[in-house]
Amino acid sequence: MSVARAAVTETPVDPVTFQVVKASMVGIVQEMQNALFRTGYSTIIRESQDASCAIMNADGDVVAQHVVLPLHIGSFPACTRAVLRSYRDSIEDGDAYLINHPYEGGSPHAPDMAVITPIFAGGRHVGFCGTLAHKSDIGGPVPGSCWALAKEVFAEGMQIPAVRYLRAGVVNEEVERIIVANSRTPELVLGDIRGQLGADRLGEGRVQELVEKYGENCVLACLDQLMVNSESAMRSIIAEWEDGRYESERFVDNDGVDLDKKIRIHVVVEKKGDRINFDYSQSADQARGPANVRPPIVQASVVYCLITLTDPSIHINSGLLKVPDVVLREGSVLNPHFPAPVNTYNPTIHAIVEATLDALSNISKRGRGDGSSSRSIIIGGRSTRSGHSYVQYEILGGGTGGRAGRDGISGGCSNQSNARIAPIEIIESEFPTRVQRLEMIPDSGGPGEFRGGLGFIREYVNLADARFTLRSTKHAVPPQGIRSGKSARPGNCIVNPGTDKEKTLPSRYSDFPLQAGDVFRIETPGGGGFGDPKTRDPQRVLRDVREGYVTPDQALKDYGIAVTQTNGEWTVDAARSERK
Repeated sequence: MSVARAAVTETPVDPVTFQVVKASMVGIVQEMQNALFRTGYSTIIRESQDASCAIMNADGDVVAQHVVLPLHIGSFPACTRAVLRSYRDSIEDGDAYLINHPYEGGSPHAPDMAVITPIFAGGRHVGFCGTLAHKSDIGGPVPGSCWALAKEVFAEGMQIPAVRYLRAGVVNEEVERIIVANSRTPELVLGDIRGQLGADRLGEGRVQELVEKYGENCVLACLDQLMVNSESAMRSIIAEWEDGRYESERFVDNDGVDLDKKIRIHVVVEKKGDRINFDYSQSADQARGPANVRPPIVQASVVYCLITLTDPSIHINSGLLKVPDVVLREGSVLNPHFPAPVNTYNPTIHAIVEATLDALSNISKRGRGDGSSSRSIIIGGRSTRSGHSYVQYEILGGGTGGRAGRDGISGGCSNQSNARIAPIEIIESEFPTRVQRLEMIPDSGGPGEFRGGLGFIREYVNLADARFTLRSTKHAVPPQGIRSGKSARPGNCIVNPGTDKEKTLPSRYSDFPLQAGDVFRIETPGGGGFGDPKTRDPQRVLRDVREGYVTPDQALKDYGIAVTQTNGEWTVDAARSERK
């Protein structure tokens, strides 16, 4: 069956209908997202919410996305077009397709598996529904499939090009058998895939209802106009910024293989009128370890930066991808040659975002200090209760950077890492581990007129023999402040702290053997400061000391404010303060 789309009428859609269709599309992807989170088998989806939903047109362009993970605005079109390349002339109602291949499609890394389903209305193919969600394990050398020593994607687990998963509603059992044979947690992986499929089917039905109510031509014309409007709205804001050329750079700790080699991310931003160019050609060559990033994800990172500096409420669609001109050098860490490994891409993305925001702050006059980046811990073993293999996967943040008028957020996720930190109660009820300590780290936020957010300590007792993987960054390179703001405290990971078995792990490390009774402590970085600390309001410093965010010694050292306690009450000691 041909999937050629019917011609869209040239008749303009009336403004009221356009707004109704726009709001409906937002509501549909929100409903899809809620369904996915509520039917997820794994804690990765149910609790961490490491998943996104979107609706695409028949060409694969995103026309609506509920933003949980901003980078997926680049992933969905690349995954959908991979489906079109293989199946364009045979797509039928009731089909579903799987893909997780970072090079064939647009998955940031192989654990992120997309389920793409076509939308048919009135017998015509009008678009696609898509979900993209992280899988607990898809094989490879270590539990969780994110091996820090991977030197090519073949060592990162099962690589699936676009394959038909359902034909006319009937599951291809051979595909499921292959997936089951390649996962340490097959029930979770299949359960999450089926949850994704259910969310897609929900979206299909809602779009079909919309087409039945307003007509195919009307709805498709509205979707085309949505992309035009988003592009136009962003360009109009950019046109108001000052023209100029600025550059900046950030560094990633290492690539997991060459631990003593930092990875440079460099950007030159040039803005003229409503055109803006981002040139990353001077970034490092592709890494030997899994720190590389594919171009669709880089482009999405740039769009994320523009959205945060223009209009966070803007309708998210592929029209925004047309705004930035992005230049990437082939063979670089941001445009690697196949089969370069990519599984720990997120630290590199944070460096892209922070370098880009730093350069853009000179043009937009907005900015913020670097955040804590993101980190995940992966523990795999065999449950003493069930006897089955398990993979405990958690995403952890830290502090966000200070910005004009506001301090950073403490104990959250920063920048594009919008996943949630799993509750302790869930972790302890599902895995053989106990969390014995969770607390903020005083003085970990970068000093500034507006202080960076604090990092935190999360300390675990492991209750069964297991294998541990850490995917982190900013242990060697601290989060930077901007506009005279100071850097934040870097992160750390210590196994059996304070004992004769104490060991500090690098920010990327895989397959560390944990024994029952071992303790490991994650110390996450804070956020960089914004502005000169000596200009911070003394009352803000006093409040920080009262609330335990800043110690009295650091208040004097970093801010020039002496704070003393008399009869249990903290006050500013003007005589001892270095600011008069």
